[in-house]
Amino acid sequence: MHKLTKLTLAMIILAASAGVASAQTAFPLKLSANHRYLVDRNGKPFLMVGDTPQGLMGRLTEQEAEYYFADRETHGFNTLGWIDLMCAGNDYPTNKDAVTPDGIKPFNGYLAGGTDFVHYDLSKPNEAYFSRLDHIIQLAQKHHLLVFIDPIETIGWLPSLRNNGEEAAYNYGRYLGNRYKNFTNVAWLNGNDFDLWTIPEDDRLVQAVSKGIRSAAPNQLQSVELNVRTSSSFDDPRWIPLIEINGTYTYSPTYIQMLHSYNQKPSAPAYLMEAHYDWENVGEPPDFGTPFVLRKQGYWTMLSGGFGQWYGNRYTWSFADGWKDKIDTPGVEQLGIWAQFFSSLPWQELVPDQDHKVLTGGYGAFGSVDTRVTESDYATAARTKDGSTVVVYVPTVRSISIEMSSLRGAARARWFDPSNGSYRDLVGAPFANHGSRAFIAPGKNHAGDGDWVLLLQSRAAGR
Repeated sequence: MHKLTKLTLAMIILAASAGVASAQTAFPLKLSANHRYLVDRNGKPFLMVGDTPQGLMGRLTEQEAEYYFADRETHGFNTLGWIDLMCAGNDYPTNKDAVTPDGIKPFNGYLAGGTDFVHYDLSKPNEAYFSRLDHIIQLAQKHHLLVFIDPIETIGWLPSLRNNGEEAAYNYGRYLGNRYKNFTNVAWLNGNDFDLWTIPEDDRLVQAVSKGIRSAAPNQLQSVELNVRTSSSFDDPRWIPLIEINGTYTYSPTYIQMLHSYNQKPSAPAYLMEAHYDWENVGEPPDFGTPFVLRKQGYWTMLSGGFGQWYGNRYTWSFADGWKDKIDTPGVEQLGIWAQFFSSLPWQELVPDQDHKVLTGGYGAFGSVDTRVTESDYATAARTKDGSTVVVYVPTVRSISIEMSSLRGAARARWFDPSNGSYRDLVGAPFANHGSRAFIAPGKNHAGDGDWVLLLQSRAAGR
């Protein structure tokens, strides 16, 4: 096996990150014509590369936020998915009043019954607090980052919504919509482990905020995160008229729920909203967020109809002590490689090979929601409708069979190593576009794991 030097690997990572970061997005974003992905103001497809700085408002100063944004831009991120507008409750047990690091409260008054955060009067926003959020969004735009804001995350703030009521919730949303409607890099993520969406009263409260935002900012994108373990935004049909993009949340092999999201009606852009995080051992089934687990999640996502993903990190979602030493991990480096790989392809035209007409053998066991990510050997494949490109992610070293007539012409064939971004051309190519052909992964990749990506490109595509 060809060995890459540390310098070569560093150059690949730097090139990947710089290539993605330099592709600056012309905000605002909107749905593509086929409602399968997002495009920017110039019609360019937007491959979502997101991080999840949920606790930023409660933990970072503006100077620290800019440090974090600059780092994320350098590493190829283009999205912050998401920032909790207010940080209190179960996810932030030490921040009793949802204050900023310098003690600014989000509201100036309380409802009858208490002076804790669940009794905040949503009709009395504190201008100083929301000015801070204004500055944070402006800093993110300076670094070419789309920002999803969770207006009132439901792990901690459902009691506050119940205390305030539906009309106040709507008016609060309308306040937010009016305040942020002219920020072109703002989108909205409702919910957060919203396990109680099955309770109509709670669902109406959270939707009231969303509707209030929509009434003032009708063109800003919205989504919702439902229940933990595995769900899609469209699983609650009451949300379908309110949101544009369908988020997938799963701790299972991501292709299972991603395909579910992709197949839901009406068609909507599907993305990986939350899965296993770097540095964490969580979920049902549990898995530690190793680079291998993170790679599997990402490549499965893109070959199952996704238009991107939100990476997560134990230290940067909450900005726990020591986060600056845990921010630039091997997982982040390989996310940059993932983004560069798909950015080099017509990724927005890939259609999942759900019925195995392209990948006809060696695809492994589909498994179930109880299958651990580390244990799944399932290979996902996708093909462009014009037959110019076929991509297959193979988690383990084995032989797979490809129906070559799925390509529109004789095809170049390469193995791509997702752990370091290198390619290996297959001897004997181009291969004729008829019959079935076996391909065998080269062995352990640079990281010592067994996952590879097979890339087939028709010579008729001009590549």
